[in-house]
Amino acid sequence: MDEVDSSGFMGIFTGGIKASAGGITAAVIFAYIAALVFNPKEK
Repeated sequence: MDEVDSSGFMGIFTGGIKASAGGITAAVIFAYIAALVFNPKEK
């Protein structure tokens, strides 16, 4: 709600993006680490 108060109508969208940015970053980092740790099997 703070983002809506400071940015108006566009705060609805920017607040959600800022809130989800941490989770998206963590998912990308963990996927990269998993790709380094586990070797793909050839068929």
